[in-house]
Amino acid sequence: MQTYDRFYIDGGWQQPSDTDDIEVRSASTEEVIGRVARGTANDVDRAVRAARAAFDGGWAQTTPAERAVWLDKLADALEARVPAVADTISQEVGMPIAVSTSVQARLPVKITRSFATLAGTAPFQEEIGDTLVVREPFGVAGMITPWNFPLHQIMAKVAPAIAAGCTMVLKPSELAPLNSYLLADAALEIGLPAGVLNIVQGDGPTVGEAIAQHPGIDMVSFTGSVRAGQRVSALAAETIKKVTLELGGKSAFVVLEDAPLDKAIPAGVNNAMLNSGQTCSAWTRMVVPRARLDEVLEIATAAIARLPLGDPADPKTKLGPLISDAQRRRVEGYIQAGVQEGARLVAGGKRPAAFARGHYVEPTIFSDVQSSMTIAREEIFGPVLAILPYDTEDDAVVIANDTTYGLAGGVWSADRDRALRVARRMRTGQVDVNGARFNPLAPFGGYKRSGIGREFGKYGLDEYLQIKAIQC
Repeated sequence: MQTYDRFYIDGGWQQPSDTDDIEVRSASTEEVIGRVARGTANDVDRAVRAARAAFDGGWAQTTPAERAVWLDKLADALEARVPAVADTISQEVGMPIAVSTSVQARLPVKITRSFATLAGTAPFQEEIGDTLVVREPFGVAGMITPWNFPLHQIMAKVAPAIAAGCTMVLKPSELAPLNSYLLADAALEIGLPAGVLNIVQGDGPTVGEAIAQHPGIDMVSFTGSVRAGQRVSALAAETIKKVTLELGGKSAFVVLEDAPLDKAIPAGVNNAMLNSGQTCSAWTRMVVPRARLDEVLEIATAAIARLPLGDPADPKTKLGPLISDAQRRRVEGYIQAGVQEGARLVAGGKRPAAFARGHYVEPTIFSDVQSSMTIAREEIFGPVLAILPYDTEDDAVVIANDTTYGLAGGVWSADRDRALRVARRMRTGQVDVNGARFNPLAPFGGYKRSGIGREFGKYGLDEYLQIKAIQC
């Protein structure tokens, strides 16, 4: 069992102000696998003061090239910890170890290196007539991150903040906090200057809210639910902080009638089921031509059958459990709502009998779903795919846009130009065409209730920079 009774503050391990702790349980066995100290507003205040001292004490004046070197060192240290990160997150979250290694452990390294490159190449100033426009670090950044892709979401904030010259106070999710200690250990190993990165564990109402409303924090970057994002925004408004939000999604995958179904449908199913559906950008609504619905259902059901549930530690496992019993009960409530509202349950929908322990739910497919149904409107955050039929291309676009969210989406067509035309009509922040791969340099963020601001690449770096105009 991993036990951590201190916080990483001001470049070292510091005692918490309280003796209470947080119990961390395995998603697959439900056993206690770790304990971490539970932070308070006093711990946040100490971390903020350390971050402010580091910012004012010289970190803000480092050159982008110097910060690029630090990011490369941090990426090297994280790469050396890939097996430990993958194993830890697989236990915390329940993601199968093979996927955890590539997504949860290696992707944060890739993200960190991308910002090392940007720090060394991005223009931090430009001349517009007789004005010098300078991009300067925003200041002390507060960061509140989720449990589903914990280290990936942490580095999506920490890496651009370092590249920009900001200092940080980070609150990881209390459901998956253990991996953040591997990051702290990496920062210690490379000798990252004291106060640049500070990590305080705790829950949202205590530590998260203390970060959002602390007057010593200049901006807040939050990833999580819409409800929590609204609370963070309200608290941050009291001190006129900048806020970036990456919130929920109910993304549509539009399959046009000329699409090769044998390729498109399995790709859509795999996307919806990644991390057992606990992915904010998952294509949880598959919008398909009504005339080909029977073909779609046959292929989708076969694709689900190729995603067996299992022990996350087994390299052959494709789908693991949900994060907690509360999350499982929430997902089961949505499945029940789908049945009650008239959607046709095609596959799954139950707790698998093979698992006496662990928060498992069978991968589930609903057909004959209408946009007015709860399972088509609300983010389920579980292995549930809703299939919605359409009659015309215009109908497909209307269905895709009939949501309060707008984070991601996909389009598949035999005609790439046609797919691009549909993608342009979708009111969402990111659209994949014909199964395009994730690009860590492309902006990620949402329209509507999916958030404010962008992460990754130069757009993610810009979020941590203030703009100053100097008249010459």
